Amino acid sequence: MTTALTPPLSSRLPNVGTTIFTVMSALATEYKAVNLGQGFPDFACDPALVDAVTAAMQAGHNQYPPMAGVPALRQAVSAKIASLHGKAYHPDTEITITAGATQAILTALLAVVHPGDEVIVLEPCYDSYVPNIELAGGVVVRVPLTPGTFQPDFAKIGAAITPKTRALLINSPHNPSATVWSRADMLALQDLLAPTNVLLISDEVYEHMVFDGQAHESASRFPGLAARAFVVSSFGKTFHVTGWKVGTVAAPAALMAEFRKVHQFNVFTVNTPVQHALAAYLAHPAPYLELPAFYQHKRDLFRAGLAGTRFKLLPSQGSYFQCVDISDVSDLNEADFCQWLTREVGVAAIPLSAFYGNGFDQRVVRFCFAKQDSTLQSALERLKTL
Repeated sequence: MTTALTPPLSSRLPNVGTTIFTVMSALATEYKAVNLGQGFPDFACDPALVDAVTAAMQAGHNQYPPMAGVPALRQAVSAKIASLHGKAYHPDTEITITAGATQAILTALLAVVHPGDEVIVLEPCYDSYVPNIELAGGVVVRVPLTPGTFQPDFAKIGAAITPKTRALLINSPHNPSATVWSRADMLALQDLLAPTNVLLISDEVYEHMVFDGQAHESASRFPGLAARAFVVSSFGKTFHVTGWKVGTVAAPAALMAEFRKVHQFNVFTVNTPVQHALAAYLAHPAPYLELPAFYQHKRDLFRAGLAGTRFKLLPSQGSYFQCVDISDVSDLNEADFCQWLTREVGVAAIPLSAFYGNGFDQRVVRFCFAKQDSTLQSALERLKTL
């Protein structure tokens, strides 16, 4: 009997292996560590939201919705953006519901990037950006945020723009650094891009986690940016339902038409009863308007506990992350320190070097505080031994 052989193939993503999040979560499980590595809540969403999904199912909303999303949800998203940022996106032609923010970003790139086009990413950056660009046939151009402060360096961004530049990816509030772009930053970006045809993909999934009275400066607030931008958001992050994988994209009609050409063939549409539930839930703005205070409490609790350790606390202006400098704690590099911390102290973190293409190590690691207060207290008790 002849043995069947799988034909050889050439990988589309030859440099992609197991992610640091998978590695650290597995290690945390093995050593029964408190997992502050991967960025997801360990607490439940509002029961009323679950009830709304059940009600939608029982009402018969269980077949395909329109490709772009349930009209009521698109209308609710449009109204929310108009209320918060003063920008009117037409729900029929400028809002699309997606299978999470990661699919939204990939779809935007597939829609506008042609083989050989350059796409600028600002490092450190979320780990899907680079593979997404490569899958679209684009050329990744890496520009570092300023080490230490993680502020955008507009001179470096400007120097990276060439006639081949198709798009720029930005993220604020920023994962992993927890920094937030200011109004001045967004105006500087608007001025920089004004004489170009560069498109903008603005990853705003942590939009409702901005602290200390700051405002979230969405790209949709700035006419010169909104006219060239895909603005990406996430219900999973906002409503503590990351496993639902539902997000949104807002963009001018001409850009959205191209986005939907790809969306209809790589996803087509998104979970129907969840969309109906979210539409009903968005009628009440309190859950997202109260989110900054909810997470600021957790940030402050966590920072107060870390103040008793030898970690140097970096600012946490937004998102649900806290970065710390480990220089006074260990001589290990970031990745080795995170493994040591998981095994020996029982708390899992993520090295910032994992968010750089060249593994740049600045002795900084990231914790996630989207956890129950009791989980954070348990982690802090263990970290106090440092």
